[in-house]
Amino acid sequence: MAGGHVKRAFKYRFYPTDAQAAELSRTFGCVRKVYNLALAVRTEAWARQERVNYNQTSAMLTVWKKTEELAYLCEVSSVPLQQTLRHLQVAFTNFFAKRAKYPRFKSRKKSRKSAEYTTSGFRYRSGQLTLAKMSGPLDVVWSRPLPEGVSPSTVTVSQDGAGRWFVSLLCEDPAVKPLPATDTAIGIDAGLDHLLTLSTGEKIANPRHERQDRARLALAQRRLAKKAKGEGANRAKARRKVARIHARIADRRRDYLHKLTTRLVRENQTLVIEDLTVRNMVKNRSLARAISDAGWRDMRTMLEYKAAWYGRNLVVVDRWFPSSKLCSHCGMLASKMPLDVRTWTCDGCGTTHDRDVNAARNVKAAGLAVTVCGAGVRPQRRTPGGQSATKQKPPRREP
Repeated sequence: MAGGHVKRAFKYRFYPTDAQAAELSRTFGCVRKVYNLALAVRTEAWARQERVNYNQTSAMLTVWKKTEELAYLCEVSSVPLQQTLRHLQVAFTNFFAKRAKYPRFKSRKKSRKSAEYTTSGFRYRSGQLTLAKMSGPLDVVWSRPLPEGVSPSTVTVSQDGAGRWFVSLLCEDPAVKPLPATDTAIGIDAGLDHLLTLSTGEKIANPRHERQDRARLALAQRRLAKKAKGEGANRAKARRKVARIHARIADRRRDYLHKLTTRLVRENQTLVIEDLTVRNMVKNRSLARAISDAGWRDMRTMLEYKAAWYGRNLVVVDRWFPSSKLCSHCGMLASKMPLDVRTWTCDGCGTTHDRDVNAARNVKAAGLAVTVCGAGVRPQRRTPGGQSATKQKPPRREP
């Protein structure tokens, strides 16, 4: 990806008219209906050990539109309906390649409300965006300009749980180019007391965005719980209030992580992180809320694509690497390292370590060894008994 133009999505908020909102809501419903119909057909075929591809479901869509029961599908643009069939095809391709689970049906309440338009389904001219079968251009808040001289290839319209409307334009961004190469490398240790600890000794604070709004969120959730279940206006209003607080928390977290990851990628040529299994870690009920609020998975995703954009190297160290127990000075491996131990002294060389800084330095050393010697290589280390621990199964790293 580095060295050429990259595909980049530019997301903006917009404010539809009542007619546009009704048309988009109708489109979301049709997209969900077509997806579920096609998934049902493909599931039945799968049970018979047969396969149905995109071309077959596209032909079925034409037939469905001609039936009296599904005639309303003709009232919306056909482009998002075709796109949802392509998305289903991608989901099945990932399933057959064992990259994802079997596709699930879309729910009216829980699934994301979105519709994707290709070039034949929208018009973008002079800063105005008009969708097919839509009355007038969308009132988009252009918070930042699109790349000059570049036209969007796809447009995705969505509505979040808080009722906010967004439009995302995918286009090539010629401004994204590899940064000048440097000789700097850094090890990164993720934590909860501090969001990140760097091998340089710098500790980056954990903002704990969810904790800042926890009282407001708890109050809104209690009020929602007291509303009678159903489709009442009061319950819908209470649900939107809860969703707005969640959206506020997520927006702050995403903004913070974007600024942090951009800074790390710009300043360092090689970044070394640990392969944390967040999905398993959140099963710990006492730490699940704090781990989810830290956003480690989102941070890794940002580091991955930004490193690819700007020509940087991102090295991921094996999750079983004992970075906290290993002395970064002499290589001796401590027998145990409880979570409440934040500083410790090596029995071999007498060096006193800050737990997180030591872990970050070990992560950096392991990552550099991988880049030089190949994947899976770890630096030599010795146990308290003086024997090499290279061939031993590494113990689980203490978080």
